[in-house]
Amino acid sequence: MKKVFRYLLYTVGIVISLLLIFVLFVQFRGIPTYESKEAKVVVNSTPEKVLHGKKLASMLCVKCHLNPETNQLTGKFLADAPKVFGEIYSKNITQSKEHGIGNWTDGQIVYLLRTGIRPNGTFIPPYMPKFNGMADEDIESILAWLHSDDPMLAESNVVPPQSEPSWFTKFLCTVAIKPLPYDGSPRALPDTNDAVTHGKYLATFQLQCFACHSHDFAKNNDLQPELSEGFFGGGNPMIDYDGKTVMTANLTMDEETGIGSWTEEQFVKAVKTMQAPLGKTLSYPMEPYYMLDDQEVKHIYAYLKTIPKIKNRVVRR
Repeated sequence: MKKVFRYLLYTVGIVISLLLIFVLFVQFRGIPTYESKEAKVVVNSTPEKVLHGKKLASMLCVKCHLNPETNQLTGKFLADAPKVFGEIYSKNITQSKEHGIGNWTDGQIVYLLRTGIRPNGTFIPPYMPKFNGMADEDIESILAWLHSDDPMLAESNVVPPQSEPSWFTKFLCTVAIKPLPYDGSPRALPDTNDAVTHGKYLATFQLQCFACHSHDFAKNNDLQPELSEGFFGGGNPMIDYDGKTVMTANLTMDEETGIGSWTEEQFVKAVKTMQAPLGKTLSYPMEPYYMLDDQEVKHIYAYLKTIPKIKNRVVRR
């Protein structure tokens, strides 16, 4: 009996030691690095592309990278990033060759946006979205804007502090969250005259509305968004201006807990002006998407009408 007990203690000790080694390995190794490649891309910049790129960037990039002190995309502390990810700072993405992305090729930028891998091989965890399914035309428009003379992009050598990802973030990136695959195959724009198809593209691959409005960032499926846990059912904890937790809204058409009672007109008004039915005003981290035209928002609404309803009553302040 004593031998059995001794062997049991040895086994428990070995298991605890291995777990401790793993914990320390994850902590000190940090987020894994990967081979960085260059996507094949040719950008023929036109005023129309620059304008479209600025529209996309204003919804996808500016919020996180715009420093209110410099009024440029020099990076800042992301106070509204979920605390579980750690202390997160966005990067300088101005045209600075030393501290921004001025030395990056278009192919390197595209590879980062598609996979999450920077030119130096470092991988960006889930707090930055990956645009694996975005159409080539949209990606090229963003590139055209990044090369433009927009004052927000002018060369600046401001260096934001380094992010301090949590152990949990390092763990996720070690065992579960990996760079997205990208083989360079073309990504075409959908038929913009098909309301549901176009709305699906806007809500999943371009604007990535599902990322916030599904159940959990860590359980989102970036390659097949509709397989994300709680797809558009809301309840994903985010941080508001006061540092308080706010649950994202249920955007399925459930009549009791979602937006099933909203009309198309009410949805358009809410998305573009933050004014919801019954006189309610939507709160941060939701922001007004006034850059979208009415047809784009109507197409998103048309797509949301096709997805399965989820009964999930989200308590919001």
